[in-house]
Amino acid sequence: MKLSNSYAILTQNNSNTEPLVQHLLRNHAVSGLTELQPLKGLLFSRSEINRYMDEEERHDIKVLAKDNEQALKTMSSGEQKKALLNYLLQQDPGFIILVNPYDNLDVATQAKLKEQLLDIASNKIVVQLVSRLDDILPNTVHFFKLDGNNLLKYDSPDAFWKENKTESISFNGTIPPPISKIDVDTKELVSFKKVSVGFDGRQVLDNIDWTIKKGEFWQLIGPNGSGKSTLLSMITGDSHKGYGQDLTIFGQKKGSGESVWDLKQKIGYYTPAITNKFRGYHSLENMIISGLHDSIGLYVLPTDSEKQLANQWLNLLNLKDRKNDHFRDLSTGDKRLVMMARAMVKHPPLLILDEPTAGLDDYNAHLFVALVNKIARESDSTIVFVSHRKEPQLEPEYIFELHPSENGSKGAVFNI
Repeated sequence: MKLSNSYAILTQNNSNTEPLVQHLLRNHAVSGLTELQPLKGLLFSRSEINRYMDEEERHDIKVLAKDNEQALKTMSSGEQKKALLNYLLQQDPGFIILVNPYDNLDVATQAKLKEQLLDIASNKIVVQLVSRLDDILPNTVHFFKLDGNNLLKYDSPDAFWKENKTESISFNGTIPPPISKIDVDTKELVSFKKVSVGFDGRQVLDNIDWTIKKGEFWQLIGPNGSGKSTLLSMITGDSHKGYGQDLTIFGQKKGSGESVWDLKQKIGYYTPAITNKFRGYHSLENMIISGLHDSIGLYVLPTDSEKQLANQWLNLLNLKDRKNDHFRDLSTGDKRLVMMARAMVKHPPLLILDEPTAGLDDYNAHLFVALVNKIARESDSTIVFVSHRKEPQLEPEYIFELHPSENGSKGAVFNI
C-alpha cells in the first residue's frame, strides 16, 4: 500500500481559508502544494454539508442521504459527516480537503472518524485545515500555517510543533465584584432526583440524580443526543419537561409557582449562538453593561457605577483602550471574552457555559479557558461547562457524564 503525502495547515480565527480552499479545488498553483495542482480535489467541511442540506430542502434532491430514509437535516452531526465522507470517497478524488473535521462531534465519534481518516490518508492525499494542533493526523508529512492570507511552510515537523505550541496563559488583576450581590438562601442550587424524560415515545434521560451546590465547578459531558441540552433547558426553565418531576432549582420545586424570570435572573448563560444576536453597533462598554439588564443592546442611560464596573472587566480582558469600539468589529476570540464578561458581570449564582470554545483556535480556546478557571477560583458563582471537546487546561472539580442506553441516558459523577 502506497503511503501518500499528508498535509496539515494550522489555521487561526483570523485565517482566510476560503481563497486557499478554492485555489486548491480549482487546480491553481499554491506554493508548497504544487503536487496537488493536476489532481481532482473534493471538500469535506461543514459548509459542504450545509450546501447539500439546502439542496435537499429547496429542490427535494437527496445526494448524501439518497440511500437513507432520513432527511439530512434530521441526522446527527456524526451521521452527516459520515454520509459526506462516503459520498466523496465514491468519486475517488486525487485529494480530500478536511476543514476542522472533528467540530461538533463527541469524543467517541471523533475517535472513530480519526481512525477512518488515518486509513484514508494511507493511500490518498489528505489536506487538513485545522484550528487545533490535537486534530492533526499523526502520519502527517508536510506542515504549514495560514496567517491571515499568508501560507507559511515549515521545513521540519519539529519547527512547526515548537513554534505553534501554546504556552500557559493567565490574566492580570482580579475578577471585579458585582454592584449588588444576588443572594440565594439554599446551599443546593440544582437537584435532580430520579428524573426521567422522553420525547415522542423515545426515552432520553433515565433516573437522573444530580445535585449542584454553591461554588462548585462542573463539566457536563456526553455523546451527541445523550440529553445534555435537555438537562440545561430544564435548569434554565426553557423546557416544560421539569414539571411533575422531582426537580428543585434554587430551593424551589419545579411546578410550585416559581417564576421563569426569577430563575433567569439568577443564571448567567452563554453559548456561541448568542453572539449572533448582537449585530448592531454596540460598544464594548455597553455590551458588558447590557448584561446587568439582560437586554440585547443597552436601552437605558448607564450609571457611573455601571460604567466603572464595565471598564474593570475590560481592563481585566486587556480591552480597556477599546471600550468605544464596536463589538461586531472584534475578533472571534475577543468576542467570546466580552460575552463571558457580560454573562458574569452580575456574578450570577449559576453560570452555564454551553460549548463556549467551539470553533476557537488553540490560542483563543486556551485564553477563554484561563478566564473560566480564574472565575471559578475568585468568585462564588457555580459553573457548569458543557463541551464535546476535552479542553486540557480546564480545571473542573467534578464531571457529570451521560451514558446513553436503550432506556435513555444514565448519569455518572466523577470527582477530579
